[in-house]
Amino acid sequence: MISTRSTRLGAILTCAALALSACGASNSGGEDNDNAQGSGDKDWSNCTPGEGSKDTAEVTDDDKDVSFVMFNGWDESYATTYLIKNVLEEDGYTVETQELDAGPAYTGLTKGDVDFVTDTWLPLTHASYLEQFGDKMVDHGCWYDNAKLTIAVNEDSPAKTIGDLKDMGDEYNNTLYGIEAGAGLTKTTKEAAIPDYELDELDYKISSTPAMLAQLQKSTDADENVAVTLWRPHWAYDAFPVRDLEDPKGAMGDAEGVYSFSGLDAAEEHPYVSQLLQNLVLDDDHLASLENLMFSDDNYGGDNHEKAVAEWLEDNPDFVDQWKKGKLAES
Repeated sequence: MISTRSTRLGAILTCAALALSACGASNSGGEDNDNAQGSGDKDWSNCTPGEGSKDTAEVTDDDKDVSFVMFNGWDESYATTYLIKNVLEEDGYTVETQELDAGPAYTGLTKGDVDFVTDTWLPLTHASYLEQFGDKMVDHGCWYDNAKLTIAVNEDSPAKTIGDLKDMGDEYNNTLYGIEAGAGLTKTTKEAAIPDYELDELDYKISSTPAMLAQLQKSTDADENVAVTLWRPHWAYDAFPVRDLEDPKGAMGDAEGVYSFSGLDAAEEHPYVSQLLQNLVLDDDHLASLENLMFSDDNYGGDNHEKAVAEWLEDNPDFVDQWKKGKLAES
């Protein structure tokens, strides 16, 4: 299964190439809740995964019915939601999940129709939703700090920076393989990376995410050099021997953090779930390996998230214990 995540890049990740104000971010209200977006002093670019972690042993929820919303096509939404779903169900919870686009998801969160969301990208991608709904939401910390657009190559190839492709194009068949024409990643590559690094001589093949991933697999299987547009987090980093090219000019944009949020009532009613989210930390290796197991055709292909997560936890036997103790940030 190829993730549909890239199709939403055109609608939202275009913001990554813009100033924060252009995405509509501002502070409004929420003075009564220090974690709400409206508190006025939150620097969303200062993401420290696991900040505020503590042992959950003394934290309990009276209400063990809880719900999560996942963004359609966003792999990390499913990965983190089914990860916490596994843990909560082992603790005797009933966990409901639903899939929505970002707008309806945040609306439902603030109206109390759903309790938690684990996939808010800040300071850019979801800034407009924080402006609109921030005073009705509670921040439960960031769990990942490296969400970004990239240009990647096979790990044993010669280029080290994006600029190297200008003089090393013949090593990569003078081709850069891209994804959908409407994606924000495509826009950023065309309008920033290619002109900034003078890559006009490369054949930038704009096609689709499945085509890009197929080429990546074909080239790496054949031990041939290849350059593709990609993004983190993505399971390709676990499935294929690839690495990012350095971007000294910052053409692809800065990395963002991924945060968990809830509605105001949900935070009050579910202190245990809230603390678990606060404790969550996933690095690139953990996240890529989990998503690879869940989504790649060589594994579960997106067909059985519960089984994939259970298998991943078997392969990472200390993860849940460290998570509940608030120790993931130290590992």
